Amino acid sequence: MLELIRQYRANLGVVLLVLAYIVSNMIFTFKGIYFLNVLPVVVFIVYLAFVRLDILYFIIIASTPLSIPLIEFYRSSPIDFYIPTEPLLFGVMIIVIFKLAKKNFIDRRIISHPVSLAILFNLLWLLFTSITSTMPLVSFKFLLARIWFLTTFYLVAIYIFRDPRNIPKLVWAYTIPLLVVIAYAINRHLAWGLFDKQAAHTVMNPFYRDHTSYGAILAMVLFAYAGVNLKKGQSFLRKTAIWSVFTILFIALILSYTRAAWISVICGLMIIGFTMAKIKFKYLAIAGIVILGVLFNNRYSIVHKLEKNKQDSSTNIAEHFQSVTNIATDESNLERLNRWAAAIRMFKERPVFGFGPGTYMFNYAPYQLSYQKTNISTNFGDLGNAHSEYIGPLAEAGILGSLSFILIAVVSIYIGYKVYNRIKERQLRIVLLTSMVALITYLIHGFLNNFLDTDKASSLFWGFIAIIVSLDIYYKPGKKRNLLQSQEDQNKKETVK
Repeated sequence: MLELIRQYRANLGVVLLVLAYIVSNMIFTFKGIYFLNVLPVVVFIVYLAFVRLDILYFIIIASTPLSIPLIEFYRSSPIDFYIPTEPLLFGVMIIVIFKLAKKNFIDRRIISHPVSLAILFNLLWLLFTSITSTMPLVSFKFLLARIWFLTTFYLVAIYIFRDPRNIPKLVWAYTIPLLVVIAYAINRHLAWGLFDKQAAHTVMNPFYRDHTSYGAILAMVLFAYAGVNLKKGQSFLRKTAIWSVFTILFIALILSYTRAAWISVICGLMIIGFTMAKIKFKYLAIAGIVILGVLFNNRYSIVHKLEKNKQDSSTNIAEHFQSVTNIATDESNLERLNRWAAAIRMFKERPVFGFGPGTYMFNYAPYQLSYQKTNISTNFGDLGNAHSEYIGPLAEAGILGSLSFILIAVVSIYIGYKVYNRIKERQLRIVLLTSMVALITYLIHGFLNNFLDTDKASSLFWGFIAIIVSLDIYYKPGKKRNLLQSQEDQNKKETVK
């Protein structure tokens, strides 16, 4: 009894605080004020941020496919961000800064890694061009968003992936809620007709703003999901479940009517074939440079031939795929060319510093030419950006803005191939390869669209790069145990032996 009394006295402050919260929440709720209802969730998240940052990371990943822009709830809001992910990302960034101030939180090997150096160069240039920006507030908001994406999806992720068994958790944490979005989108699609192309543009709203971002994510997830589930010795039931989910992802990709995503998947399969054939990275890089050079030297004759293609986008999948090269009548392609041409003109006017990160949509209108405009052109900056991860930075951050992003991509893939050849465990090699291919599908998609200013794409893009860097730093070859096998399964296996 005396022990109970002592425990009660020791926890009296906590008991009184909880009672005060309950009473206050009841009063505020009665008056129609509900913000105190989320306080326990906030406290729990703060606790995780300090104690179990890995759990918070996977909560953020799982929230990403289901995150919704604030403007969907408050149409008149002067700012827009994805909830609940971006407030959580901002919070994690503050916690990481706090930890950095308290102690040496970052492994020096991470900072000195070639990929990290390329990222830091890109960030420093974005900082400089934000200072010289035509719209500094817009640019610094863009830069801040890039930093909080990198803090969680790259820096924190590298530590989490020190244990390679956490890599499949990233894929599953994203895939499971994505299946909810797919079910929602297909259900809406059925109301219009399953193969209605126009409906495919909007059925994923408000979770994904358009079908192109939705398709790009599906292409990335498709490869990553296959990689973490290609294992030997699985039961029939588990194989059935895995292939069922894979089929759903594939069907969703087809129904997204995203031509760039389809192309990226085909290219991804080719890269897997080249890798399995043990073709070295340098030969692939040289071949890519040669192909780009040939295309550039023959650009005028190629454009002339493409102008002969009159196949518009269609509900017929074969015809829709054929319309990829239609730059004569397809409005989607023509509008993309219009945006690129405007970006190039902006780049020519400010080739070194650009107009400022994130400012393209507010500045490109005067740089459109009347004969290049389409029926979907706009002068109000309300229909997206430059539609390219490579051309957009030219207009916004000058030549170094584009080159620094390309440097991140090239160094990441180069390091990925080096690590792939160093890894001995078959399953881990497969996971790394499919992660690299998933990353490459986005880099290919990036020629035609850009989504790294959103949590949807950034979580996977930087996550796959974090996998490469983490394995490069922390992987030690020669371990006998399958690094992707759970400890429980390994113990069972050893017991059977």
